[in-house]
Amino acid sequence: MRETLETDYLVVGTGAAGMAFTDALLSHSDATVTLVDRRHAPGGHWIETYPFVRLHQPSAFYGVSSVPLGRGTVNPSGVNAGFHEQASADELRAYYTQVLDQHFLPTGRVQHRPCSDHAIGPDGRHFITSRLTGAVQEVRVRSKWVDTGYLEGRIPATSPPPFEVAEGVRCVAAGDVVRVTDPPERVVIIGTGKTALDTCVWLLTQGVPASSIQWIRPREGWWLNRRFHQPAEGLPAFFAGVGLQLKAMAQATSADDVFARLEADGFFLRVDSTVAPTMSHGAMVSEAELALLRQIGDVVRRGHVRRIERDRIVFDDGAVPTGPGTLHVHCAAVGLARPPLRPIFEADRVTLQPLFWSFACYPFALLGVVEATIADTGEKNRMCPPIHYWDAPRDYLTAYLALLAHERARLVHPAVVAWAKGTRLNPLSGLSAHRDHPLVAQTWDIVKQYGPAAAGNLVKLLH
Repeated sequence: MRETLETDYLVVGTGAAGMAFTDALLSHSDATVTLVDRRHAPGGHWIETYPFVRLHQPSAFYGVSSVPLGRGTVNPSGVNAGFHEQASADELRAYYTQVLDQHFLPTGRVQHRPCSDHAIGPDGRHFITSRLTGAVQEVRVRSKWVDTGYLEGRIPATSPPPFEVAEGVRCVAAGDVVRVTDPPERVVIIGTGKTALDTCVWLLTQGVPASSIQWIRPREGWWLNRRFHQPAEGLPAFFAGVGLQLKAMAQATSADDVFARLEADGFFLRVDSTVAPTMSHGAMVSEAELALLRQIGDVVRRGHVRRIERDRIVFDDGAVPTGPGTLHVHCAAVGLARPPLRPIFEADRVTLQPLFWSFACYPFALLGVVEATIADTGEKNRMCPPIHYWDAPRDYLTAYLALLAHERARLVHPAVVAWAKGTRLNPLSGLSAHRDHPLVAQTWDIVKQYGPAAAGNLVKLLH
């Protein structure tokens, strides 16, 4: 066996969460870090996802805190014209490689072990096994190992369909629609989440008639309006959205009423306004995308697909016909895992989990700052209790209440407060540049008026 590798932190997983945490840890400490991942390069699921995917949020708020993503441009055309750029999968893969090669490795404090698996022996020792050579190396972790995969979800590209597919049935993962060479007579999209929305929008923008698409939607979802989530000149509207949320939460008489009020404000959107959503994953769409999606009139609501036979698609509640000229597109993987919560900070481990309602990378970078700047494990866990990823509409309220609580809890830690006020991953960090904007002044009045009442009413609405 090779010589034992020694490191302060062993970060298992180099996706968005692991990279954001590591960047913050390196910026706020002199710790050494070893990164290990089964994939050949950093980037997590972006390495394998469907080729036409883009961030649903602006690039400006994604990635690691110390390295900007994108060029700050605005889309000149398309369904997101007028909105700030959203990085493609190719751009994200290149970005994370740049972060590793040009920012992490040159510190001399980071080692990278790609194409490798991590295991913990019965005696607690850590081992890395190369998938290429089979070589095993022990790792002595002086401080902690960081589990970034506890909440790892599934994507259609690497997960089989959650239903049976009979022999001879034409069924592909979402990303494989770009490789179709035999034009189908009809396309059936199976799924409700962002992958399904993206696939429908992509097909429609490529000229596939809406009349030839059938959309199997087990659930209806709430979607965030992209108009309220823009950087730079869009931050006054972003802040106005904060005010709208607090006002709705303060005045609502039920969880459903919160959504009704925010839908009336245009903050939340849904594809079918006649169906009550049972899902809220926090993804964004533009109103132009929504208009395209509403062109698909053949929507099937019979629950989840159980199997696809040669001539029918079978549900718990009946079946619908299909045929040999149909391309079935699997978009049904569970992207947001919800295992039991566990303390984020332990004596020898950090388990990355969401903290509050926010963009994806901000809380994971914040956890790196907390790990580096606060010594007491109990205090770290007091300030950073984990929550489940949001799934049902009610989870949005839980996550937002956690946000309000966390903002209060971190006030006693100046280093964390200073970082949160300055990091580009926190959209409101740039609000000071717009302090004289009339919408900002107006929203501050709303926040002062409704903020305390919103927190109190959320507690009532959730109990």
